[in-house]
Amino acid sequence: MSENNNELSKSFKEIINDIKEDVNRTQLEIMLNANFNLVNLYYRIGKIISENSIWGNKFIDNLALELKISFPNIKHFSVRNLKYMKSFYEEYKEDNEIVHLCAQLPWKHNIELIQKVKDKNIRKWYMEKCLQEGWSKNILIYQLDTDLYQRQVKSIKHNNFELTLKQNSDLANQIMKEPYVFDLIELTEDYKEKELENKMIEKLKNVLLELGSGFSFVGNQYKIQVDNQDFYIDLLFYHIKLKCYVAVELKVTEFKPEFGSKMSFYLTALDEQVKDENDNASIGIILCQSKSDKIVDYTLKYINRPVGVSEYKIFNKLPENILKELPKKEDIIIHLEEGEEYYGRK
Repeated sequence: MSENNNELSKSFKEIINDIKEDVNRTQLEIMLNANFNLVNLYYRIGKIISENSIWGNKFIDNLALELKISFPNIKHFSVRNLKYMKSFYEEYKEDNEIVHLCAQLPWKHNIELIQKVKDKNIRKWYMEKCLQEGWSKNILIYQLDTDLYQRQVKSIKHNNFELTLKQNSDLANQIMKEPYVFDLIELTEDYKEKELENKMIEKLKNVLLELGSGFSFVGNQYKIQVDNQDFYIDLLFYHIKLKCYVAVELKVTEFKPEFGSKMSFYLTALDEQVKDENDNASIGIILCQSKSDKIVDYTLKYINRPVGVSEYKIFNKLPENILKELPKKEDIIIHLEEGEEYYGRK
């Protein structure tokens, strides 16, 4: 009888979970459809305003008044927002593809992008990143202010991924930035590597924001043992999309060639001892205060493990409204003791 009760209890929980998932999925669809319809409405209103610009600013003033009277519960018919609608239409008229993309983003995202990004191709790149990574408006503003496109797309990357990775070299290249920008303003003026590492762990959610989507934290000073000797990797992550471990070494000095061989050793140990048959080859990222591009390229040319080198910069403190939107530290740390498996492994 007890066994039957357990089976019934399990079945009941499964039914409840199915209903909850359906509700959540439907809520998301309703929200997305509502946003899609709203942005398209604004586009059509913007078209009417643009085509009646002969009436001057008074047309917008009178329109705002009429709409407020007719729709008192709708807040988005201010004079300023109607002017945004006009700009929105004039920016994208006769470009149905980009309008469709815009309609998948919240209205305020679109306004920020129009105001801050003049190049439409770059603007489209930010739109796609917003959709891929689920950026809020505040996160989008932060990425614009730190010029993510320039750091991630236009900068020259220094790595050997094309030579050393059998697959995913393009995706691996996309995780690299030049430079990385971290919110660690509380560091002392002459900080050491250990202090840098500790501060990055303390502000892990900021670090994960900068690294980008797909990174999960495994641990710091991650121990690997070779021939009864202990070695420690500064920071170890697992990248869900690349399906591989990512070792990060922190250097508060200019890049030196020996950093590359040390990282190659760590990656060999990770591949031999930690990764399993479902994982791809581990990747290393060396973050330095400064570097000579030629010395980096010479170093990486004959290393047979995938390694990237980049500079890092310390950014002014993140605004509080962004910090509130990031996940809590305990929600994003995945501690792995040596020998433990994860992501569905037993």
